[in-house]
Amino acid sequence: MIQKKIAILGSTGSIGTQALQVIQAHPEQYEAYVLTANHRVDQLIAQARTHRPEAVVIADEAHYPRLREALADLPIKVYAGAQALCQIVEDSAIDLVLTAMVGYAGLKPTIHAIRAGKAIALANKETLVVAGELINCLAQTHRVPILPVDSEHSAIFQCLAGELENPVEKVILTASGGPFRTCSHAQLCAATKAEALRHPNWEMGAKITIDSASMMNKGFEVIEAKWLFGLQPGQIEVVVHPQSIIHSMVQFEDGSIKAQLGLPDMRLPIQYAFSYPRRLKNELPRLDFRTCPTLTFEQPDTTRFRNLALAYEALQRGGNMPCIVNAANEVVVAAFLRDEVSFPDMSRVIAATMAQATYLPQPQYDDYVQTDQEARRLASNILKSTSF
Repeated sequence: MIQKKIAILGSTGSIGTQALQVIQAHPEQYEAYVLTANHRVDQLIAQARTHRPEAVVIADEAHYPRLREALADLPIKVYAGAQALCQIVEDSAIDLVLTAMVGYAGLKPTIHAIRAGKAIALANKETLVVAGELINCLAQTHRVPILPVDSEHSAIFQCLAGELENPVEKVILTASGGPFRTCSHAQLCAATKAEALRHPNWEMGAKITIDSASMMNKGFEVIEAKWLFGLQPGQIEVVVHPQSIIHSMVQFEDGSIKAQLGLPDMRLPIQYAFSYPRRLKNELPRLDFRTCPTLTFEQPDTTRFRNLALAYEALQRGGNMPCIVNAANEVVVAAFLRDEVSFPDMSRVIAATMAQATYLPQPQYDDYVQTDQEARRLASNILKSTSF
């Protein structure tokens, strides 16, 4: 059996570390061929010594000397810098690229991987949020499959298996509601980063955990669903499901609904993206309905959680507006983690940035780059003012 050689962009993050667990559980199936990280050099060194990849890349070039010295006794190629990330995914031996980097930084290497004809296991939702139309066109041109890793989109992908000829009426993305689901507006105004980082169901990195608490993560998933599944905004519904057992649903035009269920464990959608269209036996915990007899559902509150409404607005307007929202969101989340902005004010800064940034209805790649820079600059300036 030929091993599938996998490049993991962002191997030290939550998705990356769980992907390595999947690879370790199926050594006959998969090989961790390339590992990359932004700045967590010590963790990357430990991963490299354990998994012995062909190559490692550290995006932050300041850590290159330490990485190179620590791995000097092993036959592992060591590279550094953003350009090295883009070049490494073009390696002819790579079969699949898992894009698990956080934020806008994942866009450019994903484009390079698609142009090199690599299958994409997509965990970096910002790639489709920022440039969904461009990514879809490139994937079609280069005949590259994009396999969703987000639990919600993996669930939809699984529900659509065998349903190619059956029109979809809508998809229903489930949201846990995060740690602030039952909080009042006054409580949200006083919310701390420590509280926001305590997600009730999922183990995730800091940025995506804050996005989950603000429901921007769900807004991004709405935008991502449009591009992954060819949907219109009105076909994408969000429902709050606090137990995180149903990961998403698809309703067909006859009214039938298919759902994918499971415990909240990202290793399952990661493994499915790696093994598709096959399912591999694993030792992951199984769902026991005797221990979760109640599944509940609520409508999301877009007044308290305005980010979801802003994401829908960006999707409706299209063009570079989702790119503007993403850039502003990255700025405010970083500020929130530095205790420089309140939880509700993150939405106000994003809305103000949307109002001030240059709108382009039909952007090209260079436009996305300029939009990202402009929106970050605007959001940073708005944060320093009191205008929002």
